[in-house]
Amino acid sequence: MHRRTALSVSAALLVAAPLLSACSGETRPGTAAVVGGERITTSALQAQVNDVRTAQNRSDQSAQLIGATAGLERLKLNKMIQTAVLERAAKDAGVSVSTKEIEDVRKAQLEQAGDEKTLAKAALEQAQLAPGQMDADTRFKLLRDKLFAHYGSQEAALTKLGEAAKALHIEVNPRYGRWDARQIILGDQQTPWITQRTVPEEAAPAGA
Repeated sequence: MHRRTALSVSAALLVAAPLLSACSGETRPGTAAVVGGERITTSALQAQVNDVRTAQNRSDQSAQLIGATAGLERLKLNKMIQTAVLERAAKDAGVSVSTKEIEDVRKAQLEQAGDEKTLAKAALEQAQLAPGQMDADTRFKLLRDKLFAHYGSQEAALTKLGEAAKALHIEVNPRYGRWDARQIILGDQQTPWITQRTVPEEAAPAGA
């Protein structure tokens, strides 16, 4: 499986550009969101969505999987924004995750799942992750958990995440929903992002 470890958020997800609104006050074409003065382009967002759709189309349950993920664009944009917020909060706290830590978690997940195909299937079906997105998701979880440990509680970490989000002056293209600054979440996701568990964690609790 092709793996992307130690993903650079600024390089992979964000492209330096003017703010979301053009001088006319209209939404700048090609912009899904602006985070910290940099924009998440619609093309970067669509690439994430397309990776998942490609994987879903290869599944023998493709119709069911695609039908159950009509809000995939919003879900992926939400994760992209939250990743930027988490990276900012972690940097402020001096918290980091190494490539080896990511590899160790993935190794434990693979041992628990049995093989790459089973692990990838679970990640796709239950967490909407394409194979190439799994390492970034593992990094996200590790960084999140380290931030919790650093501040001693989820509540304290959430406060710091809120401060990081505020400092980044997040703007979202209305077509994707409304940014909820209080919950640090896009739109009407079912649960606060910080407490969500993903399939790889559940598939390999020893590596979580």
